[in-house]
Amino acid sequence: MDIVTGLFYLASAVAYMLYLFFQKERFQESGYLFFGGGFLCHTLTLIMASIRTGYLPVHNLHETLGLAAWAVALVFLFLRQRYRIKIMGVYAAPLALLAYVAAMQVPDLPPTQPEAVYTNFWFFAHVITIFLGEAALAMACGAGILYLLQENAIKEKKRGFFYRRLPSLEQLDGMGYTSIVVGFSALTLGLVTGLLYSKLIWHRFISWDPKEVWSGISWLIYAVLIHERLVGGMRGRKAAWLAITGFAVLLFTLFGVNFFMDGHHGEFTQF
Repeated sequence: MDIVTGLFYLASAVAYMLYLFFQKERFQESGYLFFGGGFLCHTLTLIMASIRTGYLPVHNLHETLGLAAWAVALVFLFLRQRYRIKIMGVYAAPLALLAYVAAMQVPDLPPTQPEAVYTNFWFFAHVITIFLGEAALAMACGAGILYLLQENAIKEKKRGFFYRRLPSLEQLDGMGYTSIVVGFSALTLGLVTGLLYSKLIWHRFISWDPKEVWSGISWLIYAVLIHERLVGGMRGRKAAWLAITGFAVLLFTLFGVNFFMDGHHGEFTQF
C-alpha cells in the first residue's frame, strides 16, 4: 500500500507539472484524480496502522512525515473544492510527495513511551489539529509564492511564463487568507489541547520545552498577520511574504527544534 500511495502522489505531481507547462485540462484532471487516489490509499494505510497499534501513528520521524503528507493532501483537496484554483496542485502534489518519500526513507522505530501516552484523547486532538493547521498554513505559503510570481509577471512589460498560467492576484490573496484563518484556528486549538495534555501527563500546563516556545512564536506571527489584515488592511505582497516567513518558522518548529534542541517532543522525530 505504501508503494501504491507513493506512485499515486508521483503521478499526480508529474501530471500537474505537465499542466503547468502545456495548460491541457486533461493533465489537470489526471493530476487531481491521481492525488485523490493517493489520499484514499494513504488514509487506508493510516487507519490500518492505527487499528494494528491501537494509537495514532505519529511516534517517530517516519510516521510524523507520513501524517504531514496526509494532512497536506486533505487540506489541498478541501481548498481545491472551495476555490477551484486548479494550479495549486503544482505546489501541493510535489509537497505531499516530498514528505511521503522522505517518510519512506527513514526507519519506523518502536515507540519510546508507554502506550497510554499515545492513546489519550487529548494527545489525538492535539496532534490532528496541529497537523491540519500546519497543512493549511503550508497552503497559505504556496498561495503566497504564487502571488509573488504572478505579481512579478504582471509588472513585466512582456508578460512572462506565469501570467497566463496563474489565477488573479485577488483569487490567490483570498485563498491565502482563508488558509491562514483555517490554519491559525486549528493551530490555536492544537496549542490549547496540547496544554491540557501536558497538564494531564506532566502535571503542568507548560514546561517551556523548546517546541512549546517556538510554537508560541509561530502562533504570534500568524496572529500579527491576521490582526494587520483586519485592522491595518494589509494585503498583497506584504501578506504573501509574511505567510512564507511564518511557514518557514513552522517548519523549524516542527522539525528543526527537535533536531537541534533537547526536549520531550524529540521522540516524535527520532530516526
